[in-house]
Amino acid sequence: MSPIMQAALTILIGVGGCVGYFYLSNQILDRVLFPARGANAGRNINRANAIRPWLFLFPALFALALYLTYPVFETLRLSLTDRSLGGAFVGLENYARMTDDPKFWEALRNNFLWLLIVPAASTAFGLLAAQLTDRISWGNIAKSLIFMPMAISFVGAAVIFKLVYDARPEDVAQIGILNAVYLQLGGDSPITWLTVPFWNNIFLIMVLIWIQTGFAMVILSAALRGIPEETIEAAIVDGANPFQIFFKIKVPQIAATIVVVWTTITIVVLKVFDIVFAMTNGQWETQVLANYMYDKLFRANDWGVGSAAAMVIMILVLPILVWNVYNARREMR
Repeated sequence: MSPIMQAALTILIGVGGCVGYFYLSNQILDRVLFPARGANAGRNINRANAIRPWLFLFPALFALALYLTYPVFETLRLSLTDRSLGGAFVGLENYARMTDDPKFWEALRNNFLWLLIVPAASTAFGLLAAQLTDRISWGNIAKSLIFMPMAISFVGAAVIFKLVYDARPEDVAQIGILNAVYLQLGGDSPITWLTVPFWNNIFLIMVLIWIQTGFAMVILSAALRGIPEETIEAAIVDGANPFQIFFKIKVPQIAATIVVVWTTITIVVLKVFDIVFAMTNGQWETQVLANYMYDKLFRANDWGVGSAAAMVIMILVLPILVWNVYNARREMR
């Protein structure tokens, strides 16, 4: 069967299945379970109307339970068992082995370094770009160029920057921009940037900042455009200079949006995997939690410690998700 026919069949089955589910479920509800006839017609109609929203919510709830809730509990179960012993319960032994592994602490330390730099830098650069591009005639073109990295996958961005950091032998022309510039400025010999401890983490971090700045710029630009012009005009009348208007008038009014952007990027950072995997694979002291989890699960085939690392990532992400949901609901009220 051709790919076009497969796609058409998939759409037909998907749409037909949805229509069939909602039609049949409503028919069963209205004609079998709670028929609108007889002495209890009014009560049945009320009961059917109370249940009907859940018929529409059920597919989404089922999908969430299947693809989110079940994996969480299964990962928790695996983190408390030993696969090599036939799935025997071992309690917190996997967590103890994980905390005894120096690579885990290296990954945790590097994750916190990413958390310290990426959300702050991405949000700051995004806010700066949003403010400056709104003040120039070709701002929309500039925004498109800054946002363009968001259209590139993390692996694609990693490949691009791996070429930027590339190092060739001294007697060969450098294709890596960084080494070419370094040698032009009087450097002695090319440097393999991704093998230099600590600084290689900074070079990896720059990739994610490059990607996330566009996201921050778009969201913050919309927030800046939503600021009432009256407040800015009043500040100008009072003699405020551009810096005072920006930091004392604009930033406080979009503080909630800045926090949302910050926390969203923080969640991305906690789950970062592709960039490290594609550029260093966690070597040269660049390990992060997601890559550590992958190494344990699929390379060492140690499902217990790998699942324990996954639970650590979830525990770190969960408070931020809850806080984001709480703030969103508070703003809606």
